[in-house]
Order: sequence, then structure tokens, then C-alpha cells
Amino acid sequence: MLGITDLPTYLVGLALIILLPGPNSLYVLSVSARRGIRSGYRAAGGVLCGDAVLMILSAGGVASLLQASPVAFSVVKLLGAGYLTWLALGLLRSAWSLWRRRDVRHAGAAVGEAAGQPPHERPYRRALTASLLNPKAILFFVSFFVQFVDPAYPYPALSFLALGLWVQLFSITYLTLLIFTGARLAAAFRKRRRLQAGASAVAGTAFLGFAAKLSLTSA
Repeated sequence: MLGITDLPTYLVGLALIILLPGPNSLYVLSVSARRGIRSGYRAAGGVLCGDAVLMILSAGGVASLLQASPVAFSVVKLLGAGYLTWLALGLLRSAWSLWRRRDVRHAGAAVGEAAGQPPHERPYRRALTASLLNPKAILFFVSFFVQFVDPAYPYPALSFLALGLWVQLFSITYLTLLIFTGARLAAAFRKRRRLQAGASAVAGTAFLGFAAKLSLTSA
């Protein structure tokens, strides 16, 4: 169907890959816990749009360019690692601020700063940027998709489109679960400043790990 071979195996592999923790899913969970369901869906929208762009670039041959040009790959990789590091430092800064002010009763302004993000944080833009600055994602989409595309099918673009739609369906389902999980955590965070600070510190440390991992990868 549409040049896709072994669809059940593809869906199983896709589910396992999406369930792996990564910076995008962690950011959506963090935003939902700090700013609520609406902001969580804005962040999820950034992730979905970023993935859609990367899949289009993959099908358009950008993956081949990144593989052929170590310089281009390194530039995009370092930009992505730098952006993740910047997000991580914001989270850690906020965790320290929350910990120092943990005994203050009136937390109104601090709640909005929960994970190092100021009140004007733009979840969609941040999630989109983090998604786009990940060259490994482009290479992944090509290397994973090509295993399930029939080389004899005359319209491979349709095959990539169908496979991409499955990715988006699985992603929005998983991100929705994270959004509502984060929203449930929000009440606990507002009541317990130490827990809020600890969660921000853990998230910041995780983002530093993601940045280090990305900076050490190769095409």
C-alpha cells in the first residue's frame, strides 16, 4: 500500500523510538507542568511542525548533503547543542532561584519562572527551534524510512508522506499524554517549592546531557 513494505514492523519500531526520552518530549512535559495544557499544546505544535520540516528536508535530499559535507553537519550540530545548553542553563538558574526562595509564601511571580523561562516564554518557537537544530533527526528519518519503502514503487514521495503521517499521529498521541501528565504535576509543584526546584534542576541536567550527546555525534 503506497509503496510501504512491512507496515506492522514499522509501527512497532516507530512506537519504541517515540517512547525514548528526548529533549522535545522533555520540553513539552516541562512546559505543561509549568504553564498548563494550552502552553503544552503550543510546544507540541512546535515539535510536530519541526518534525514535518525535517521529514520534508529528508525527502528532498538535505540528508545526503549533511552526510557529504562534514562542515555543514558540524555547524548545524553545534548550533543545536548550543541551543540546548542555553535552555539547560535557564532551567538550572531558575532551580537555584526557586531553592533560595523556597521559604517565601507568596510565590506568584516565581511560579511563572518555574523552569528558567520568563513570563514571555514562547513554547511553540522554542520547541520548533530545538527540533530544527537537530541534524541527526534528518538522517534518522531517511535511514529509518528507507527500510520500509518499496524501491519499485513509482511514487516514493507518497511513501514518505504516508510514513511521515504515521510519525505525526504517534507523536501527537504521546505528547498529549505528556501534556496532561505535566498538568497534573503543576498543582504539586505550586505547593512544594523544593519539588519544583528539584524538577527544574533535573530537567536542566537532562538538557545538558542531550547537548553533550548531540555535540559528540557524527554523520
